[in-house]
Amino acid sequence: MKGLAARAADLLGADLAEARGLHGGDLSEVIGLRLMDGRQAVAKSGSAARAEAEMLRAIAATGAPAPRVLAVADDILVMEDLGRDEGPSAAWADLGAVLRRLHAFEGPDYGWHRDHAFGPVPIPNGPARDWPAFWAERRLLPSCPAIPADLARRVEALARRLPELLPARPPASLLHGDLWSGNVMARNGRVTGLIDPACYHGHSEVDLAMLTLFGNPDTGFRRAYGDPQPGIEARRPIYQLWPALVHLRLFGGGYRGLVERCLDAAS
Repeated sequence: MKGLAARAADLLGADLAEARGLHGGDLSEVIGLRLMDGRQAVAKSGSAARAEAEMLRAIAATGAPAPRVLAVADDILVMEDLGRDEGPSAAWADLGAVLRRLHAFEGPDYGWHRDHAFGPVPIPNGPARDWPAFWAERRLLPSCPAIPADLARRVEALARRLPELLPARPPASLLHGDLWSGNVMARNGRVTGLIDPACYHGHSEVDLAMLTLFGNPDTGFRRAYGDPQPGIEARRPIYQLWPALVHLRLFGGGYRGLVERCLDAAS
């Protein structure tokens, strides 16, 4: 922690007064800083620091809240300290409005102009001929060599059916890309920042599916976001399968059951 804190303070051109560990992602170190000049900031380590800084700026450019990038180097990102966090349960309705704003920003194609990763798990983001092909080739199938063979066969079978199950060309909305409740900071009924993004352009229901994988947005969220498209319930497990596969690869067999439930629901 001391090394990260000292480097962050140096990037900000100030002396360090205090550093404290924060709850962060499982794949990086996150600390809070207080500088001698009174400023406060958050520093995060990781090899994708520049990519994450770019994504935070992309989110902010839509008018959605994201922490301001204060400094960045190849392996360290220094951001605005958003202060006390109450989590999204304090601001479901505002989160609905925030996501509607984010998803209204569309790109020319699905994917992103560079690949990304969740730690050792690559996230290929190259374009594909249509949305079902993108979801199959860039999200589901890359996990098959890294998971048990019986699960891989089921994923491959589902991937072959995606042209029947997913829309061919939905709007290429800007996605947060890892939108679980821990990546939404909120206070006093308002979202203060979307953090830890893995942005790309795709079907807006991807973010909604991730949000409901480990959380339960209330009716205020649904009213603020807008009416769902017909068939969203059937598509949800297909979109939840990808984060389930990522969790299986990162954290082991304890997530096999989640992968199987998604596959069962998508069948």
